[in-house]
Amino acid sequence: MSLAFAGPNPAAVPVHIVAKDQAEAAVAELPLIGQQWARTQGFTGALGQVLVLPDAQGGIAQVLVGYGTAQTRARGRFHLGAVARQLPKGAYRIASGLTDADLEEASLAWLLAAYSFDRYRKPGDSIAALVAPDGIDAARIQIIAQAEALTRDLINTPASDMGPDELEQAARDLAKAQNATISVTMGDDLTDANFPLIHAVGRASPRAPRLIDMRWGDSGPRLTLVGKGVCFDTGGLNIKPGASMGLMKKDMGGAATVLGLAQMIMALGLPLRLRVLIPAVENSIAGNAFRPQDILPSRKGLTVEINNTDAEGRLVLADALALADEEDPDLVISMATLTGAARVAMGPDLAPFFTDHDDHAAAISDAAQQVADPVWRLPFHEPYEAMIEPGIADLDNAPGGGMAGCITAALFLRRFVQSPYVHFDIYGWQPSAAPSRPKGGVGMGARAVLAALPRLLKL
Repeated sequence: MSLAFAGPNPAAVPVHIVAKDQAEAAVAELPLIGQQWARTQGFTGALGQVLVLPDAQGGIAQVLVGYGTAQTRARGRFHLGAVARQLPKGAYRIASGLTDADLEEASLAWLLAAYSFDRYRKPGDSIAALVAPDGIDAARIQIIAQAEALTRDLINTPASDMGPDELEQAARDLAKAQNATISVTMGDDLTDANFPLIHAVGRASPRAPRLIDMRWGDSGPRLTLVGKGVCFDTGGLNIKPGASMGLMKKDMGGAATVLGLAQMIMALGLPLRLRVLIPAVENSIAGNAFRPQDILPSRKGLTVEINNTDAEGRLVLADALALADEEDPDLVISMATLTGAARVAMGPDLAPFFTDHDDHAAAISDAAQQVADPVWRLPFHEPYEAMIEPGIADLDNAPGGGMAGCITAALFLRRFVQSPYVHFDIYGWQPSAAPSRPKGGVGMGARAVLAALPRLLKL
């Protein structure tokens, strides 16, 4: 699997992107035999329609690709990714029909269309190659595509091969490749180092819990990324039903996403100081598992009443966020597959995020639209604070009633951070295949954050 552009190739087949209202004019510009062929094939410029035009030797002279209307394009993204998989193998170049902004999305879509998760099967066939279009930052787009592939690979790997050990190794491999430093606190050392919540959640598993701490960069603003690394979630003693446990290999999707984002930042050499914190655990069932109604201490000193052991992600994040906050970074961003409530509210394709800073929200929302990485701001709604205060302890990890679950989870996390803070409640999974996104693990929000960083940190 090569998520990279083809080298310069004068023989690359030209691809013309044709909106529906331009289809008749585009066909009229073809040679007479091409016009007849286009009309015979019924080319109308409908979104995703592909017309391969032969040359006199039986090869491919050019390709017309339907771009539909603004309305049909708005109902999806990465449309050229579907086209890339329909074309015969060979080298192609986008010759006309796209604005600069659309050209970047189309180029990324083409590269991501080559992704497949082949660890446990014979690799699939390669797809048509794209010569990097003029006017785009090809190196940047390749870095983004390859980092997205890392995120997808980590999420797609089953828990049998992606526990805390393997997640740590993935972080170590990334640190080595990018000349970052890394330290890990694990097992009972977590208690000695004052990470009681991470230890409590992970202690029932034979795979030791740990906190992974990666650093890169020696100048510029401080950015700390915190990713939920629950490598499998049984629900603990509040065990999940089978249907709810089926996708829990993806419960480390927040960790996978921040590692992908970290790879983008480091590979692009952004002028900042990066820290990545990943609490990596497996929420298992054993005699020493934490229990409902337990009251647990946290690194910050706040006590937490456990009303559902299946609300474990916010617990491990809490200790990591408290650690992040201790050095007063310019920005803390957490990413986590945290609540089902977020999916009910937003569905699988839209990542909600929370921040108290309107300028941060605007930067992320604007960037998300520019790079086709959809997000939506939800509020830290102050009146709901009482819902996470149980009375017997400082905080309740799972307030009853079933209302506003993603907001109360976000409010819980905010209690552990004083620094400027953004929290993403992502899904990390593509439930059915779409252009450039096969069914399986997928990054959410990382490209939006990357594009927003110049505004967020004044780079």
